[in-house]
Amino acid sequence: MKKALTTLAFGLAAGVAFTGMAAAQETLQQVRDRGELICGSNTGLAGFGVPDAQGNWTGFDVDYCRALAAAIFDDPNAVSFIPLSAKDRFTALQAGEVDVLFRNSTSTMSRDTSLGLDFPAINYYDGQGFMVNSALGVTSALELDGASVCVQQGTTTELNLADFFRRNNMDYEPVTFAQSVEAVEAYLSGRCDAFTTDASALAAERLRAPTPGDHVILPEIISKEPLGPVVRHADNNWGDIVRWLHYALLEAEEYGVTMENAQEMRDTSEAPVIRRLLGVEGNFGEMIGLSNDWAFNAITAVGNYGEVFERNIGEGSPVGLSRGLNALYTDGGLQYGHPVR
Repeated sequence: MKKALTTLAFGLAAGVAFTGMAAAQETLQQVRDRGELICGSNTGLAGFGVPDAQGNWTGFDVDYCRALAAAIFDDPNAVSFIPLSAKDRFTALQAGEVDVLFRNSTSTMSRDTSLGLDFPAINYYDGQGFMVNSALGVTSALELDGASVCVQQGTTTELNLADFFRRNNMDYEPVTFAQSVEAVEAYLSGRCDAFTTDASALAAERLRAPTPGDHVILPEIISKEPLGPVVRHADNNWGDIVRWLHYALLEAEEYGVTMENAQEMRDTSEAPVIRRLLGVEGNFGEMIGLSNDWAFNAITAVGNYGEVFERNIGEGSPVGLSRGLNALYTDGGLQYGHPVR
């Protein structure tokens, strides 16, 4: 009897798991049936994801959402953006309120294993830093002993902050806020000596200041923050689509395929790697449930990785970030597109 009950329990558990997996596997079909992608975005981070007064979204992460919509529908505008706070983002994804997150989320072991989520790719390598008013006279984070620090609660940022001060035997006063914008505004109003978040976000949030040049980003990077899109566990095909979208944009940059020349290269290039990438040879789109010109559609919609980076957050943009670790591997960076073949 005990063995029979155990077998029954196992069968029921397996049935539940299979049902959950089958439901999760339907993401691409659900997106198609709906006629648009629903993308979880930032609540407003300059250069990464922010709406204008008319509700038009722009940014690095936004372009990834548009590229994904183009890959599926050949229409970069077939997407709705749902602004999500750090507290709500993973719950919304788990509940199926959004199809994918593109909003500066750090891949960690606990998130990857215990939240039922996957990080298919890392599209921005970052690290946590500190920003202070130049009037404070601080030039290093190691000079912040006893400082008050504004930080968003419920994030890896808050945990890294505690680790840094503990590791360096320093005291600090954390001043926590539910929303990042609240933490920034408190810092700018002088409520805290310093503000901490990812270095890329520091550069973006500094633009909120009346005089951005009065605020200094200190040189120390105190953590590893591999940022990337997030999807639900169990839908391997959907994860493959998001992963290979990133690789396609990287491959396009490496081989000189741009938003402007993609059509010409598709028509004239004899290079096998370019012909496979742009859907002239092979059935690589069919492998992931898309048309074979999926990558071509994504590239013509937003450009290659370098174009997306420079337009939104690069040195010529208001955010002014250098490529750094996010340069292609051929330029000493960590971004490495896997071969489409």
